[in-house]
Amino acid sequence: MAQRYGGKYSPDTKTTEASQPKGTPAARRPARVQVDPVGLRANLMFVPPALLTLLSLTDGATGLALGLVGALSWTGAALLLREGLKAEAAYQARKVARRPALPRKILAAVLSGGGAALAAAKGDPSIVTMALYGLAAAGLHLAAFGLDPLQDKGAEGVDEFQRSRVARAVDEAEANLSAMTQAVQRTRDRQLEARVEQFQAIARELFRTVEEDPRDLTAARKYLTVYLRGAKDATVKFADIYDRSGDQQARIDYLALLDDLEQNFAARTRKLLVEDRTDLTVEIDVLRDRLQREGVHLDRN
Repeated sequence: MAQRYGGKYSPDTKTTEASQPKGTPAARRPARVQVDPVGLRANLMFVPPALLTLLSLTDGATGLALGLVGALSWTGAALLLREGLKAEAAYQARKVARRPALPRKILAAVLSGGGAALAAAKGDPSIVTMALYGLAAAGLHLAAFGLDPLQDKGAEGVDEFQRSRVARAVDEAEANLSAMTQAVQRTRDRQLEARVEQFQAIARELFRTVEEDPRDLTAARKYLTVYLRGAKDATVKFADIYDRSGDQQARIDYLALLDDLEQNFAARTRKLLVEDRTDLTVEIDVLRDRLQREGVHLDRN
């Protein structure tokens, strides 16, 4: 059996392995690693406002005011950029998604340009200088981080109403998964966090299946809403208990719940895929029969 973390000195290794029956999906499938979409470049955007604030402390009342407002503008740009990168990563991960309602990366570029214009005004208050620095900063920001997704995306041939239904259902499901992550992080248990991520990977396979064929939403809605809401509530309650008492029996019961959920989600995904293949086979057979009635003979090999 592969181990997620180091050897015999890793915390709670034996407890985790003992709580997972052999042959379950939990024992076979490794957890997927999720990369933080923000990254170092975005985090470095918090450095310029701090430097601008420090350099403005000795510039008199006017210089200090311009510096503080410029630093505030840059800080707002950095925060918006972080959220914009997260929204873009979520958009790219889905096959059916709505464009972000708020173009955060574009607004971050605007704020970045405004902050640069105010910083330039400390040395040269002319409008031309401020505009040049502001436009240059905004342009460099967009060149470095790009634009927000500006169009909805979805399966071809699926109407807007169906795409919207799927997008809303997946948004709600993702919110429940995020709440699970936040709750289990309070336990400060790496094995539990990895186990929750493993279940989330299985759940997202179901999301992607529904996104590929929105007709599957009716059959999967209970999983995307009721079951995931229950999983979130159970995770929050378990985290409260485990954080207070470190109850190992509660830990074992929670891991068993994740095993059951994972098996059910995986089974539902397989069933939807089988049904989709069956529908495709029926459509192909109907098309072949129609072509043969019209005198077109196809080689079935």
